[in-house]
Amino acid sequence: MLLYLNGGSAWLPCVPSNYSSTMSTAAFLLPALLLLPSLLAATATAEGRTITVSPTCQGSCGGVDIPYPFGIGAGCFRKGFEINCTDAGVPLLTNTSIQVVNLSVDPPESRVLLPIRWQCYQVNDSDVNKVVRNMNDTSFFNPEKNVPIDGVYRISNKHNVLFVLGCATIGIVMTFKGQTLAYSSGCMSFCRSATAAQDGQCAGAGCCKVAIQPEVTSVVFEFPNIRKEMPQMLNYSPCDYAFIVDEDNYTFQSSDLRHMDRTRTMPARLDWAIREMPSCADAKDAADQYACKSNHSECVNSTNGTGYACKCSQGYEGNPYLVGESGCADINECNDPGKYPCLQPGECANNEGSYDCPCPPGYRNHDAKIEKCTLLPSSFPLAAKISIGIISGSSLLLVALLSKLLRLQRRRTKGLFKKNGGLVLRDVRTLNIFTKKEINKITKNQSEVLGKGCFGKVYKGILPDGTTVAVKTSIKINKVRKEEFTKEVEIQSQMIHKNIIKLIGCCLEVDVPMLVYEFAANGSLQDILHGNTRLSNFPLDLRLDIAIDAAEGLSYMHSSTSRTIRHGDVKPANILLDEKYMPKISDFGTSKFLTKDKNHTGLVVGSMEYIDPMFRETGQLTQKSDVYNFGVVLLELITRKPIVYDGNHRLIVDFCDVYKKENSGEAMFDKDIATEEDTYILEEIGRLAVKCLANVVEDRPEMKEVAERLAMLRRARKTGNINNKSPNYFEEI
Repeated sequence: MLLYLNGGSAWLPCVPSNYSSTMSTAAFLLPALLLLPSLLAATATAEGRTITVSPTCQGSCGGVDIPYPFGIGAGCFRKGFEINCTDAGVPLLTNTSIQVVNLSVDPPESRVLLPIRWQCYQVNDSDVNKVVRNMNDTSFFNPEKNVPIDGVYRISNKHNVLFVLGCATIGIVMTFKGQTLAYSSGCMSFCRSATAAQDGQCAGAGCCKVAIQPEVTSVVFEFPNIRKEMPQMLNYSPCDYAFIVDEDNYTFQSSDLRHMDRTRTMPARLDWAIREMPSCADAKDAADQYACKSNHSECVNSTNGTGYACKCSQGYEGNPYLVGESGCADINECNDPGKYPCLQPGECANNEGSYDCPCPPGYRNHDAKIEKCTLLPSSFPLAAKISIGIISGSSLLLVALLSKLLRLQRRRTKGLFKKNGGLVLRDVRTLNIFTKKEINKITKNQSEVLGKGCFGKVYKGILPDGTTVAVKTSIKINKVRKEEFTKEVEIQSQMIHKNIIKLIGCCLEVDVPMLVYEFAANGSLQDILHGNTRLSNFPLDLRLDIAIDAAEGLSYMHSSTSRTIRHGDVKPANILLDEKYMPKISDFGTSKFLTKDKNHTGLVVGSMEYIDPMFRETGQLTQKSDVYNFGVVLLELITRKPIVYDGNHRLIVDFCDVYKKENSGEAMFDKDIATEEDTYILEEIGRLAVKCLANVVEDRPEMKEVAERLAMLRRARKTGNINNKSPNYFEEI
């Protein structure tokens, strides 16, 4: 769907290349949402200098007050402000079907009801080109025509937003200055499944929105049919919708994609101004047309387009466009002490355009609007009074301040604990809950940083019993994330396996929760393979042990009853090593829990170089994505090359090319371990890695199978039952 706003703007990101041909064959031009320029040209016949309103002028319509400069009937309105009151008592902007629900002089705005624009698709013999459209409403402006740009109304850019709903819908907003295109922008709404759109969320999944730019007067929509190859979308999104609405009056509901009322109207706000002159300075020079007629009125330049509006001066209220009693009159502030207070014992006294709060006899004559009245001096020495006052006041102030600070601190600590899921996590038996004071003592106020990355920093800490730990800052928790975070922490604390980093506890009394893990003394596999602590002597035995133990840890994650887990970011940097080089799977910041009835997630996580290519085809990551990542780890172990090496060489591509051409990966094996007696072992590890990297997900082995085959290789190597075996020996058994 394309949308054009005359006078507004937004920006559209890139779209698939085949959209252009689809648009050219399946686009339909719909009427504009708002006919502001042309409506302004035809709304009134009264002259701008008219300031006298006849008592016979109709003052309301359908319960809506009609203040001047608005009016109903000849002689009752200023040029451009005519209101049409139908026989049914419904107020409309003249020459349109736009219903008015409120007219305001200060602030200068009109609240109206605007129709939604929609286009629905029907499948007939698998043809989604048969379309039902609402083309019958002709009361709105088609911007292909030449239009005047001097109307009084503009779509409010402060309050309104353009919403676009649909599962294959594009919205473009184009800005015109007169007849010249100035700039454009927009948004795209897309959802692959019925569950992709979420209530209250409008960020591109089933719903997107665009801010309205200043000086917008009209809107045009064009709906390109980009659903031709996606008829399944009609089950959960049979229509495209677009509408302008006051943002405070609409919250996206996923049910709107299936069955929004097409006759529904949306509340929106229009800014209006006297636009015969571009500014207050110009208007005052043309006294016969100057609209601010009351003696106590002021001129204010319009904030939405050229022109100006009038308001009553401070201390006055009424209609600044009229003279006499109907214009701006003095406010008796004493009748509204809540809005215009006097500090006791001051007494309110109304003045023209303001008010005073004089002090009663016996009190110093302060302005009791801002300062309390004080008793006049007595015989008590002034110096003593001053000293006592200063000491007493300072003491009371200090006590009150300290008391308030303590209360605020306690309240904030409790609030953070609750916000970060403490009410649930405190009942987890295997999890230690540390206070902020305790965590500062453990980390010595975060004095030693072990590392940092996209998910936060890691600090070294010492528990009271002398145990060394790693303290990691988590991600910031909001209301949406809290339940998911507490579930993740609860499950991590219960994952007891020698090859999975142990979660000891957490601190929830801070802005960003801190997680306490067991300490890995030898850093990560990334460090000893490619980093600053690179092992000069890294034998095949140790590499094979690390690979087997890491595979067993991942296999445990994948098969833990109904709470199976997909890690999402398996790579050497996330395989930590203890003092004996035993691997520990770590960094669960991207892990996702998968129930038995849901074996994938659509969340894009992990390092881009390691992302499973299946995601590009299906938009889904599964446990087999971890298998793919582990295949890359195996290649790095037997080649000792990082995933990107020597500038722009890609390890996966190079190894698979060599393996395909030579049915062997020997050319890329690490020379330090590529001895003649170990060639078969390395070939089998390489063959297993290639299976893990298979493009067809079903061809990849389970992590349990990977761990078993690696363990079998280790046993064969230790017993010496490997010489003279065929290259396919381990594949056969």
